[in-house]
Amino acid sequence: MKFITGKRVQPTVPIISLIDILAILLIFFIATTTFKRKEALVNVALPKSTEMASSADKLTRVTLAVTKDEEIMLGEQSVTLENLAQALRELKARQPDLKMQLKVDKGVELGMVVKIWDEARKAKIEISDIPLRILTGKKK
Repeated sequence: MKFITGKRVQPTVPIISLIDILAILLIFFIATTTFKRKEALVNVALPKSTEMASSADKLTRVTLAVTKDEEIMLGEQSVTLENLAQALRELKARQPDLKMQLKVDKGVELGMVVKIWDEARKAKIEISDIPLRILTGKKK
């Protein structure tokens, strides 16, 4: 019986192609990661709707939130109803392409929402530019 003896070839791992794949995966995960936006630290219980579809609006908007105690938060800043128009004017002057959203607690009366929209009109902001966000629920 004849055995072949010779130098054995050491298997190698092509590390360069693995580094390329790792770099591509890293770029993919960085590009697809969603980053948390800063929002006001206010608890707002939004009313739920089963008939309305959720909005596909992906624009970054400044939140105008109203709590059940009728406290008004413009972004992270607390403002009074009397100073709201001036604060909106200043914000609009700093950010001319300003997009806003109104988040109102379900316990707030409609009259308060109308007063906020009046103050927005005084600040030369169209009501159509401030969508009212309503939390949608699943249809049963």
